[in-house]
Amino acid sequence: MLAVDGGNTKTLAAVADERGVTRGAGRGGPSDIYNADTPDTAIDAIAAAARQALAGAGIAADAVDSAAFSLAGADWPEDFTLLEAALRDRVGLAAPPLVVNDAIGALRTGSPDWTGIAVVSGTYNAVGARHPDGRVFHLGFWPDGAGGRDLAREGLRAVYHAALGMGEETVLTERALDLFGATDAIDLLYRFTRRGGLAAAEGDRLAPLVLDAADAGDAVAGAIVDGKGRVLGLQARACAGQLALPLAGTRVVLTGGVFGHPTERLAAATLAQLPGAVPVRHGPPPVAGALLLALDRLGAGVDEAAVAAGLPFHAPEGRSASWAASPSKA
Repeated sequence: MLAVDGGNTKTLAAVADERGVTRGAGRGGPSDIYNADTPDTAIDAIAAAARQALAGAGIAADAVDSAAFSLAGADWPEDFTLLEAALRDRVGLAAPPLVVNDAIGALRTGSPDWTGIAVVSGTYNAVGARHPDGRVFHLGFWPDGAGGRDLAREGLRAVYHAALGMGEETVLTERALDLFGATDAIDLLYRFTRRGGLAAAEGDRLAPLVLDAADAGDAVAGAIVDGKGRVLGLQARACAGQLALPLAGTRVVLTGGVFGHPTERLAAATLAQLPGAVPVRHGPPPVAGALLLALDRLGAGVDEAAVAAGLPFHAPEGRSASWAASPSKA
């Protein structure tokens, strides 16, 4: 079995035997077809991670019995058409792979019957739901952003507003200046906005500090985190509503690098919009969902916990540098 989880920070791949025991693993760069230079660049990253995992397992691609790809950027019908054909050809698979949106793949990590809602907050956010009858509906970050990058942008904006008298004072000012080595807020603004300045992705490093500050009682940071949690919860409720999926008793899998932070505040704000839903947190990385889906296609009965535990990717190690362990003890 081949499983791949691809996002805007990294791509992880695993090859497992029929018992779900991982035999090879691979890692690559970002692989969202919408955010890469070209779709081919993203597909190359996916294929490279898959080939690395296959090589580690000593398995030829055409010997894979089942393959599942859970991918950011698998959003619209034409995306699935492109990815299913291109990945089969690029990786060299004998049979068509299963390609799902990354929210739908992540749902499988905490839902044995693959139904319910998934709320993924990583670099960006992806939210989706799957009904027991097999229908799915998912949203990316396009309607409203609530991932790590959005938390960081809001944090930086708060720093600029405080300095210009347009907003409240916040501990984020001191933390951002220290993080980026700036002398004051205007110098920080200059570093990000001048020609040849810091890339927007560099700002991602502020996101865990926004969560830390919210936990420490900073009102500005708290409002940012609560607002993003509300967005995630409303998106989750909207996805369930599109499928007439009742909230009461429905699993909600909260996953992604942002939810890997120790804080409970973001999750609480998300769940406040989902009365009666059953939260599932601190599960395995989303690539476990892709692996379980590949096994499901073969009807393989496996110990799901053992499958997830056998993966070489775990939450702290699986985070990007932006999501390195935070000092928060919340």
